[in-house]
Amino acid sequence: MNKAFFSLLALFLLPAALFAQDFGFGDDVSLAAGVNEISGGNSAVSISGEVSASLLGYGEDFHEGADYTRLGNIFSGKLNFAAGNSFGDAVINLKLSTYDFPEKLPISFDEAYLRVYFGIFEIEGGLRKLTWGKADSFGPLDVINPFDYSQITDVNDIMKMKIARPLVHATARIGQFSKLEGVFVPNFEPYRFALSGRWAPVQMADLPATPSFPDASTIEYAQTGFRFTSTIGSSDIGAQYYYGRLPKPAFEINAAPDYSSISVNAIYNAYHQIGVDYAQVLAGFNLRAELAANITDDIEGDNGSVYNPHLLWSLGFDRDIVWGVNLNLQCNETIRLLYDKINENPMLDMEADADASSTRITAALSKKVLQDEFELRFAAIWQIESRDFFLTPALIWIRDAVKVELSGGIFGGDEEGDFGQYHKNNFIKVELTYTF
Repeated sequence: MNKAFFSLLALFLLPAALFAQDFGFGDDVSLAAGVNEISGGNSAVSISGEVSASLLGYGEDFHEGADYTRLGNIFSGKLNFAAGNSFGDAVINLKLSTYDFPEKLPISFDEAYLRVYFGIFEIEGGLRKLTWGKADSFGPLDVINPFDYSQITDVNDIMKMKIARPLVHATARIGQFSKLEGVFVPNFEPYRFALSGRWAPVQMADLPATPSFPDASTIEYAQTGFRFTSTIGSSDIGAQYYYGRLPKPAFEINAAPDYSSISVNAIYNAYHQIGVDYAQVLAGFNLRAELAANITDDIEGDNGSVYNPHLLWSLGFDRDIVWGVNLNLQCNETIRLLYDKINENPMLDMEADADASSTRITAALSKKVLQDEFELRFAAIWQIESRDFFLTPALIWIRDAVKVELSGGIFGGDEEGDFGQYHKNNFIKVELTYTF
């Protein structure tokens, strides 16, 4: 409680202590990109968005016949509003969907925040999606926003999977090439997983009882972090510290000696992260690298309800290779420390069946043809230790504001793996989108 209070206080006072500046112009006033603008008073208002109609079908349903086949929610969209002037701006981004209507309203907030400028200092607050780190996808330093895994059909769109969080975010510019950031998140939200249906993870079914989850909406679960970035020569570097909760729950299993009664408690482990990142263009390769250490309370490695401390790293690049084909390649790995201290009994240690390391290779090939109106794209995710994968081929046609995309998803490999468990969820999707 006291740590959270002083972290919030430091977030507000740090920029004032470092930079005593007059109230003035921001360095990069940004509004949502829109073609429709309305000017009034001292502010300019822009409206943008997109409307999509899509059909999504699963191979297993097609195999069962028309009586079992559903083609998704058909309609979705975005509606973005931004207003601002030289002293600040405000953004409201809405998500539109009829998937759960009328049980749920078809409109929800994607982001909604206010940002103000004080010379070389800016502060923003509200419902926000932030990106920390240099990696293109699922980097170890991108820790502020959890991901929504309740339907794994948009895994190649990181921003779409991110869950916006209520937060206060401050930035202080240091010269022309450096900045210091601070963030305070007053509560916690974990990864979202489906609890039933075709996207429910097998790990939930393997638990001996239905878990009970704590209330993470209090300030006891507050999180805070600081990040410094700079450009030195042709290299972009960064370093950060973050105190928060691991977004994947841990489980504490309590059983009677004769196993006549069993209870399972979900726990969101606290952790400290220290990390660095680097990006540079070398010989035509756009290189990106991240390294982090996540330090949990289980510094002895023998607490079965707390994840062991672990190291994480990411290394990737993108480059045009041949015939106009672009390759984006990234390797992520998690290394569990004190692995020999993990108990082999899964009732006593939730990491009993885990590997000492988890390595993921992500690759995407793309090529544009016919005056760049058509794009051929193929993405693949391969998990080495669990030997499972996810493949997503796509054909995209774009002309002006209209996009038509035909895509698919293929899951395979070990049926206990993160992707292999969804081997019955192979899908095909057709989507028409108009952007305004």
